[in-house]
Amino acid sequence: MAGKFQVRILPAYCKGCGICVSVCPKQVLGLGKDKAQVVQPDQCIGCLNCEYHCPDFAITVTEGEKDE
Repeated sequence: MAGKFQVRILPAYCKGCGICVSVCPKQVLGLGKDKAQVVQPDQCIGCLNCEYHCPDFAITVTEGEKDE
């Protein structure tokens, strides 16, 4: 199941609050340069915690491999 999800962060909306980082059970996200970043994309299990908890709607999680 891991690796079948794509996490996208819209930097223009992200204020770097870190809520998404704290609610992710697989440590997929991290903070860098005052914004959230996807640091371990292959670990995403699609729980949507980050998307549901983001107060600025800066995160989307979709099913499917990353677009190359």
